[in-house]
Amino acid sequence: MSAESPFDPASAGWEQLLRSMLGPAADEVIQQLKEGGFDPSQLPAIPGMPTDPESLRQMAAQVQRLVAAGGEGGVNWEMAQELARQQASAGGDPSVGAIDRRTVADAFSVAELWLDAVTDVAPSGAAGRAWSRAEWVEATLPTWRTLTEPIATSLAAALAGALGTTVREEMGGEGFGLDVTDMVHRLGQTVFGLQVGQAVGTLAREVFGATDVGLSLLATPVPVLLPGNVAAFGEGLEVPDEELRLFLALREAAATRLMTHVPWLRAHLLGAVEAYARGITIDTEQLEEAVRSVDPTDPAALQAALSGGVFGPQTTPGQQAALDRLETSLALVEGWVDEVSAAAALAHLPHAVALREMLRRRRAAGGPAEQTLATLVGLQLRPRRLRDAAALWAAIAAERGQSGRDAVWQHPDLMPTAADLDDPAGYAARQREADAESAALDAAIAEILGHDEPGAPSA
Repeated sequence: MSAESPFDPASAGWEQLLRSMLGPAADEVIQQLKEGGFDPSQLPAIPGMPTDPESLRQMAAQVQRLVAAGGEGGVNWEMAQELARQQASAGGDPSVGAIDRRTVADAFSVAELWLDAVTDVAPSGAAGRAWSRAEWVEATLPTWRTLTEPIATSLAAALAGALGTTVREEMGGEGFGLDVTDMVHRLGQTVFGLQVGQAVGTLAREVFGATDVGLSLLATPVPVLLPGNVAAFGEGLEVPDEELRLFLALREAAATRLMTHVPWLRAHLLGAVEAYARGITIDTEQLEEAVRSVDPTDPAALQAALSGGVFGPQTTPGQQAALDRLETSLALVEGWVDEVSAAAALAHLPHAVALREMLRRRRAAGGPAEQTLATLVGLQLRPRRLRDAAALWAAIAAERGQSGRDAVWQHPDLMPTAADLDDPAGYAARQREADAESAALDAAIAEILGHDEPGAPSA
């Protein structure tokens, strides 16, 4: 897109406006318009077209950005990345210095030693890292792409269908020779780029590490702390900085151990999110009704409408079942992390109980960024049953010991269910009953196959 001919309404006509909007393609479009009998000077007569210079400049700039934005999928990821970094640095995001890196590394070293005493899940083997907010954005953006792209693509397609007709009508039937569908698709990419960028950038100012949202946001799990966010959280708390840092390092290290040594877990969680998002259906009638009052050339207006939920997806019974399974899995992950990290902290940190309760409430409440992501992904990445899950893991440890508790993670089929969260105290009895039924079934099969007869081949 050429930037050498900015539109000046005081000295130029509508042909120059088109050139400023369309760049090198303008001459061909103008020639097509004239050959079709349409004079660009008639543009001001179209209802809704602005006439004052400032509005014209804004319209030209907006359309230039839309036409320039490209790429596949439902999100303008270049815009999302740039905006996320801007949001993350709002209020300052100094580079992490040598002192912070050393104190964070020391905290993770101590945390790993304490965790060794309370869990059989081995350390991740990765050195703990201290990141700035910008570093967190860059490292986690690929996972946000995995999470948000399915629903954004579906919504962008629906948006293009709903707005395409409106744009053609307002621009004179055929849209002045422009590829209206492509332009509206890019508009959708812009809208979702704004949404994702703002949400991820805001989260970067709230999180303590890479596992705060219940998912591992890194393809290769690494324990991470953001010293700036840890310090901001500690302001006003009557807890020493070192103690707070150690407590948060325990939680991050425990989650990283789980994500590293339970190979099916990350794929299971991300796959559930993606399957849920891909199965969401869009109420196109509701969408078309909503966009009738939205300026189709204004990304900010569409962004506001999206934030207000007018494009809200319709959740089917199948989707609700998938959501329930996902929420159970998230609760089990965070419940295990909560229980194990608390067990490691109690013997060493005076404020462990208070910090545990504070973080539980913080996760339960969520924040504006999580609400935005809930709109984009189609679900809330918050475990509603964290306390039940922690109580369940404590009950399993009391019944089977530390090794028996951690052995549950060996296979997804061994994982507790929502019914177990409903009644943590009864989990052991239900498991004994299930084991007895399994043993009886095995004995019956062996009898049928004759494995209990002398000389019969062994199983």
